[in-house]
Amino acid sequence: MKHITFYFDFISPYAYLAFEHLPVALQGLSYRVDYKPVLFAGLLKHHGQLGPAEIAGKREWTYRQVLWEAHVRGIPMDMPASHPFNPLALARLALACDPQGLPNRWVCETIFRHVWRGGQEAADPGRLQTLVDTLQPERDLADESVKAQLKAHTEAAIAQGLFGVPTCAVD
Repeated sequence: MKHITFYFDFISPYAYLAFEHLPVALQGLSYRVDYKPVLFAGLLKHHGQLGPAEIAGKREWTYRQVLWEAHVRGIPMDMPASHPFNPLALARLALACDPQGLPNRWVCETIFRHVWRGGQEAADPGRLQTLVDTLQPERDLADESVKAQLKAHTEAAIAQGLFGVPTCAVD
């Protein structure tokens, strides 16, 4: 059985599309997938770059392009009310749902769909609390171990040469 590490940040519309399409792409194949949240902003800062949503022109094109990709693939997608937004709490929530900081597919799906379906504010505190109530994380989002895992995942991704999300590392 092959192993895929799926590095992502909930802020990325491309990560959402790849996440939703992954089961289709792997259908009939024997793979195990680990989902590793990282901070895209940390990757960008390390490489001295801005994200696509921070560059006028590129932002608009990106939004049109991801909505077209979603339509072509039959993936429901609505841009959040504000983008970019601060994804830190969402990444911490995902990590807090697993002691080893490897959230399962259901946790990731629930958070991705919170962001990319319905067109609401992804970082709204009330919506975040509803998400916490739904996922019932094992640890507090502010726990130092959760913060350390997110930092470690991001640093490990940088050490492996990652510069964007999503990234799939096979074996």
